Amino acid sequence: MTKRIFYSILLIATAVLLGSFVIVMGYLYSYYQTVEENHLKDELRLAAYAVEQNGQIYLEGLTDGDFRSEYRLTWIASDGTVLFDTKGSSGNMENHGDRVEVQEAFVKGEGSSVRYSSTLTEKTLYCAKKLADGTVLRISIGQATVLALMLFMLRPILFVGILAVILSVLLAHWMAKKIVRPLNTLDLDHPLENDAYEELAPLLGRIHQQSQQIALQLQALRQKTDEFEQITYHMREGLVLLDHSGTILSINPAAQQIFSTDADCIGQSFLLIERSHDMSTAIQSAMQSGHGEVRGMRSGREYQFDVSRIESDSEMIGTVLLAFDVTEQAAAERSRREFTANVSHELKTPLQSILGSAELLEHGLVKPEDIPQFSGLIRTEAARLVALVEDIIHLSQLDEGIAPDNEMVNLYKIAMEAAAALESNAQAKHVQLTVNGESVSVRGVRGFLYEMLYNLCDNAIKYNVEHGRVEITVFQSEKGPAVSVKDTGIGIPAEYQTQIFERFFRVDKSRSKASGGTGLGLSIVKHIAQYHHASIHLESQVGKGTVILLTFPAE
Repeated sequence: MTKRIFYSILLIATAVLLGSFVIVMGYLYSYYQTVEENHLKDELRLAAYAVEQNGQIYLEGLTDGDFRSEYRLTWIASDGTVLFDTKGSSGNMENHGDRVEVQEAFVKGEGSSVRYSSTLTEKTLYCAKKLADGTVLRISIGQATVLALMLFMLRPILFVGILAVILSVLLAHWMAKKIVRPLNTLDLDHPLENDAYEELAPLLGRIHQQSQQIALQLQALRQKTDEFEQITYHMREGLVLLDHSGTILSINPAAQQIFSTDADCIGQSFLLIERSHDMSTAIQSAMQSGHGEVRGMRSGREYQFDVSRIESDSEMIGTVLLAFDVTEQAAAERSRREFTANVSHELKTPLQSILGSAELLEHGLVKPEDIPQFSGLIRTEAARLVALVEDIIHLSQLDEGIAPDNEMVNLYKIAMEAAAALESNAQAKHVQLTVNGESVSVRGVRGFLYEMLYNLCDNAIKYNVEHGRVEITVFQSEKGPAVSVKDTGIGIPAEYQTQIFERFFRVDKSRSKASGGTGLGLSIVKHIAQYHHASIHLESQVGKGTVILLTFPAE
């Protein structure tokens, strides 16, 4: 802006200087020409009077005297013949009857004209007067034109012009700085507090109004941004915002952890932190159709990635990627499918035995002496089926968290009750069952705790050896109340020790079925322990036995 003002002032000053020079020169030249014409006419009148009085003698006397050399007198006869000329020989001069000023003098008594040289740098003024004898006396003088005058004054004009330009430059620079200085010192943060030009008052008022609007909008935007950051920061799901070219606009901490990156990736292409072909396909699908999804493993966890297109005014401006941790959900789905398959298989086996035996009895294909055997088989399989159904119902209740109110339960008494209930089973297998320890109480569901110890002792007896031992010990550990069940049974191989608490898992399926187990006992134990926030610790060696330790949290 300073340059524009500077050049404007300089241009105006130059234009004014040139205009003034032209006007002054024109006025002076016009004045000079008028004075010269009047003076020339006065000279002609004097000369005409003298010629009328003395004739050619007067003219001849002028050629020998101090007559001004710039004037020229020509005496012309009535037919245009030159009678005398002070600057040349009259005999060699052509007829002057056709001259404008001469013709006017013959007609009007006086005449004048102006003729320019071929170079336009000089002009000649002519004035003619008719004398009493009918002849015409003409006087002329050479005069410089405006162009010649300007060429003559070129040097002083250039000097004055250069001086004027220098002064104009200095003045323009000073004035431009003075004009712009109030503008450069404007405080736009406080527009109404400026001491500036009155003409700027509407503009400053508008700026103040817009500044207030912008401040309010920025405050609202900042609040929305803070809310968005707070929400996304505490989200368990990963959130990534991408623009139309796939550049990361925002990424929350959960997404940073999932994709093993940090906040410095903002502004970079998403392909730099995630090069999966499936993910690129999902993003492209979202851009084209509006939605894309894919599942994948990250750091040992399974995630589902949902990608959706973001539109504004019917134009795609980016995509949003949400990452959900579905590890537990996927595991639950797999477990549910496996459980359904196992339940179907476990229910089908006893039902087939019952159905087959019932058909044989129905059609009389069983010998009378074998009827008790088949009836006993039906009863055994039916009892096994009832136990399986009860265990399934029990597991479903535990999964749903359905249980009676908690109470203080004495673990030692529960252990004694479970041992008493299994005494006959232990004697049938010649297994010694003992209960040791002290009276320790925990808060929980009495029925659940009894069933947990019952299942542990029952398994210890079933998978024990002849004349083996099962020892139940109740005690107060450093971490809290604890119960251990130790047996001298067949033991569990190391590769199966992490799986025995899964539903329907059996190390030796033929032996388990022979013992009448449903495959859900230890799974029920695990769920009851989880319900009571108890930990399970297993130690086992093949051929030497197993120790299962349950530790409850301190009350």
